[in-house]
Amino acid sequence: MVDYSKWKNIEISDDEDDTHPNIDTPSLFRWRHQARVERMAELELEKDEFKKTKQSWQARMVDCKERMKKKEGSEEELKAELEKLEKEGKDLDRREEELIKKEKKMPWNVDTISKPGFEKTVLNKQPARKNDENLTEEEREAKMKNFVKENEKLCKQFGMMRKYDDSKRFLTEHPHLVCEETANYLVIWSINLEMEEKHELMAHVAHQCICMQYMLELAKQLDVDPRACIGSFFSKIQNCMPEYRQQFESEIEAFKERIRKRAQEKIKEAMAEAEEEERKARLGPGGLDPLEVFETLPDELKACFESRDTELLQKTIAAMPVEEAKYHMKRCVDSGLWVPNAADANDDDSENAKDSPVKGDDATKKTESDEPVYTGVSSNDLD
Repeated sequence: MVDYSKWKNIEISDDEDDTHPNIDTPSLFRWRHQARVERMAELELEKDEFKKTKQSWQARMVDCKERMKKKEGSEEELKAELEKLEKEGKDLDRREEELIKKEKKMPWNVDTISKPGFEKTVLNKQPARKNDENLTEEEREAKMKNFVKENEKLCKQFGMMRKYDDSKRFLTEHPHLVCEETANYLVIWSINLEMEEKHELMAHVAHQCICMQYMLELAKQLDVDPRACIGSFFSKIQNCMPEYRQQFESEIEAFKERIRKRAQEKIKEAMAEAEEEERKARLGPGGLDPLEVFETLPDELKACFESRDTELLQKTIAAMPVEEAKYHMKRCVDSGLWVPNAADANDDDSENAKDSPVKGDDATKKTESDEPVYTGVSSNDLD
């Protein structure tokens, strides 16, 4: 059977109008309301004071037990203090029961008859974006190297995917890949592929790179962590308007054109660097390039070096003015075209090395390297 007795003890609402005609109804309502508010305030104050008292007692009880455990002070005094605290605790329990009974006996009113269903509202807040703007160049480079070391395989897997659903599923499983480091890695990989003339694969990786950059840009616009934009981007790109799709495709084509241009620049830089290294490698003992020196020699001296005819060289030099002969022969020695006193060498080929001119073509020969034409792409190539 349902107990309705609790509904009997309810204070009349402030807006009841069944008062005597001679009574000032508004004043009566104000007095009732004020009296009720004061009673509730007194009860809340009493509860707060009791709460503070109990907290203080609990702290003293814990302190006493700790001192007894560590045997700090007289054992008899500690026992006496503990007994006193236990007695005080029983008094607090009685006071608490009285407060509970007192609160239950108070009549219900418009302020206590119901409680809000929700005391707070919780909103799903997207994670905030990480701010890497304060990192130095050295810190950025170290962060990039560490990221590639740990995630290069995953980055390549994402770069090779061809369906939006597969890319979305993959990034959902590996959300940490949605970051600037992945975009940078895909840019560098695209340039390398173009330099290797793998144009079709470069175009596909470039598409994945633009997808990653769109997610990062979306995160900047919303000021959220890029990981929170995975679903939003793929939903938008798969169900987008034709204008948005056209803009997306245009961005991909522009990016691929930048990749081709940068790849050509890198190849030229690598070739120039290789030529410079080759020139430095063939410099003679005096620091001159034998090929350049050979090109500046008079035709009669060129013929001597090309034929490797020592006697003809001696006759040609004897027929030339002394200053001119000294000038040319010094440059030949400094460049390594002419090796003086080669007969003094103690190696097995000393007989073949006697004061003989070195042919210009032989002086410029170099052993081919196993390295590719380019040496790779650095983070300086990133847009």
